Amino acid sequence: MDFDFTEEQEQLRDAVRKWVARSYAFERRRAIVKTGGFSREAWGEMAELGLMGLAIPEAHGGMGFGPVEAMVVMEELGRGIVVEPYAAVALVAAGVLARHAPEAVRQQWLPRIAAGEALVVLAHQEREARYMLRHVTATARQDGGQWRVSGAKSIVPVGDQADAYVVPARVSGQVDDARGIALLLVERGAAGVTTRGYPTQDGGRAAEVRFEEAPATLLVGPEDGHFALEEAVDVAIAAGCAEAVGAMEQLFAVTVDYLNTRKQFGVPIGTFQALRHRVADMKMQLELGRSMSYFATLKLGDDPAQRRRAVSQAKVQLGQSMRYVGQQAIQLHGGIGITDEYVAGHYFKRLTCLELSFGDTLHHLGEVSARMQDTAGVFA
Repeated sequence: MDFDFTEEQEQLRDAVRKWVARSYAFERRRAIVKTGGFSREAWGEMAELGLMGLAIPEAHGGMGFGPVEAMVVMEELGRGIVVEPYAAVALVAAGVLARHAPEAVRQQWLPRIAAGEALVVLAHQEREARYMLRHVTATARQDGGQWRVSGAKSIVPVGDQADAYVVPARVSGQVDDARGIALLLVERGAAGVTTRGYPTQDGGRAAEVRFEEAPATLLVGPEDGHFALEEAVDVAIAAGCAEAVGAMEQLFAVTVDYLNTRKQFGVPIGTFQALRHRVADMKMQLELGRSMSYFATLKLGDDPAQRRRAVSQAKVQLGQSMRYVGQQAIQLHGGIGITDEYVAGHYFKRLTCLELSFGDTLHHLGEVSARMQDTAGVFA
């Protein structure tokens, strides 16, 4: 199997890496974090690079690229610990619209997303759900010819800045029933929508969003809504894995540079054998994470059962790698590693939040175990 990237993919990587190095340096990121965790100016710059339309079909103003190109972009954004929710808008929500929305909705929203003029995000997390996608208490009903949504969603990326939300809501069935879940589009400016924004631990921005009989547009009916939601979350997990690889790679480089600079007893501490062993273990965890990130990305086009198992397996390995690399980096830096003025602590915070996003390591370990048991039952 050929794991080499194409010339076009390498050019894409180079363009994003140069933008991160030139226009998203650490001091600018710190300023964005201090002023709310989201920059419209930086968002516009990414749109000018064409990144917002990466996964959007060319017919709707995008570039029509696939999962591998998205992985390349996410790795480079991870290097810069970019706080703007690129994946949430350009890969997850835009992907739902491109694959499942009626043509009129696609024409209305996809060109605006590609141009960086509109932010649409997935608002799926609910209190007490504990990462279970089928746990949906928000409801949707038809009022004449109009759909209306009621309920609350938590930790919605830039929820107080977004223009619209893709909202899973229950049309029928019990709270934990996978059947009866529809996906609907609700605009933030619609009647009955209220938001409460706040900064996140990694410097980004999220919000609690409440819907009170808010008018909505049906995207995916209750027959296929849960499957479409799983697909969107799997895309988000694969993107998060790729971002984690980029963040770990840069944190590893920062740590090695520090060890080769910091001196004790007149020599760089990077010459100490015990520390060199720890650095080697960090490198091993980074490469294990990279291989599983590739695996998850390449499995996004498979049938749902194989795709779900692959992304859970990747999330388990990435969770272990992120924790190990992040903790070792902080310990090898000593006290400076946790200061706000130094970059290492910011990488550690982002890796910690990524490990908890869309299911933590223990959750996905349970998912892998359950699917292995199901497979064993089939062949018993």
